[in-house]
Amino acid sequence: MKKLFTSESVTEGHPDKLCDYISDSVLDAYLTKDSKARVACETVAGKGLVLVTGEISSKANVDIEKVVRDTIKKIGYTDENTDISYEKCKVIVNVSKQSDDIALGVDKSYESKEAEELTEKEALSLVEDSARTSEGAGDQGMVFGYATDETDAYLPMPIYLSHKLAYRLAEVRKNGTIPYLRPDGKVQVTVEYENDEPVRVDTIVVSTQHEENIKLDTLKEDIKDKVINSVIDSKLLDENTKYFINPTGRFVIGGPLGDTGLTGRKIIVDTYGGFSRHGGGAFSGKDATKVDRSGSYMARFVAKNIVANGLAKKCEIQISYAIGVAKPVSIFVDTFGTGSVSDEQIIEIINRNFDLTPRGIINTLDLEKPIYTKTTNYGHFGKEGLSWEKIVNLKK
Repeated sequence: MKKLFTSESVTEGHPDKLCDYISDSVLDAYLTKDSKARVACETVAGKGLVLVTGEISSKANVDIEKVVRDTIKKIGYTDENTDISYEKCKVIVNVSKQSDDIALGVDKSYESKEAEELTEKEALSLVEDSARTSEGAGDQGMVFGYATDETDAYLPMPIYLSHKLAYRLAEVRKNGTIPYLRPDGKVQVTVEYENDEPVRVDTIVVSTQHEENIKLDTLKEDIKDKVINSVIDSKLLDENTKYFINPTGRFVIGGPLGDTGLTGRKIIVDTYGGFSRHGGGAFSGKDATKVDRSGSYMARFVAKNIVANGLAKKCEIQISYAIGVAKPVSIFVDTFGTGSVSDEQIIEIINRNFDLTPRGIINTLDLEKPIYTKTTNYGHFGKEGLSWEKIVNLKK
C-alpha cells in the first residue's frame, strides 16, 4: 500500500522561531547564573516591536533587553525595511515572578505532603523514594515521545529531511554560498511510503526570503543545486519528484515585518512533523520543572531506547502528569504492531529502567544547565550531543 506524508521545518529567522530563540536565550541567560531559576518566558515580535513577558523567579539578574538584541543580531536581522533591526526595534519587558500557588506544588509534591501526615514508621519506608518525589510537576498535562528506525536519527523521514533542508538554507546564507538570502524561510517535504517504508521523495517546497534584486530563475537554480541536491540523497529523487521553490514569485519582506511571531507556535516542527500525537504544550522559554518540556524530552529518550534496544521498530509513548504530583498519572505505549514483546511488557521495562518523576527526569537528563538555545531550531530531537538522544542498554 502506498501513501504520502508531509512534514515542514522553518529556519531560525522565521518569526515564530525568532521568538522561540529569544525565549530560550533568556532561559539560558538565567540558568547560566542560577541553575534553579524558574522561567516561563514568552515572546511576541512584530512590526519593529519585541515584547518579552512571562514569569521568572531567580536570584540572578539578567539584562533581558540586551539578550533580545543580541539574539536578533545573531540570527542576522539588521534591516527594519525588510524584516527587523536588532538596533532599532523597540523592546518591552513585562516579567513577573512565578505564582506562589504554582511554586507550592513544585517545591513540595503531593507525595511529600502525604508523607508528613504518616507515622514515623510509615514515613521511614518512604525515605528511598523521598528525594525523587519531593518535587511535583509544574503543571498538569500529557506528553508524547516517538521514535522509528526509518532514519539514523530515529526520526520519521519527512521531518528528518525537512530539518536538513532548513538547516542548509541557513548554512548557505551564513557562509556566503548563496549570499543574497535573508533569514526567514520554510521548507516542506512529502515522502512516499510503500508498506510503511519510505521509498522516495514526492514533493519539495522551499520558500526563502531574499534580497530584492535577485531574479527568480537564479534563486530556483541555486536552491535546487546548492540546497536540495546537497542534502537529499539522489536515490530518493526521480523524474516525478515535484519542486516548488518560492512559488509566490517574491519573498523580500520577512520575519516579524511580514508576519507576527509568537513563542510556542511551531510545536509540530519542534517534535515529529505530525507523525506522532502531541500533548499540546510548547517547549521554548520553559525551565525543566515544566513537564511539557522536560517530560517530552524524557518520553523521547524512552521511546528512542525502546527502538534502539530492538524492542520495536517504532514506538509512541504517552506520559501524563498532575500539577504538584511527582509520579506520572499514567503511561501508555503503542508500538503499532512492530514490537518484539507486548506493549504491556514494554511498560514494565520502562518502569524498571526510567525515573519519570520531575526530579528524576532533571537528574537523568541533566536539565539544569544552559543548553536550551541548542534545541530551539531544526527540531528538539534527532540531534547529536543532547542527553535525551543517548542510547543506553535497558534491563529487560
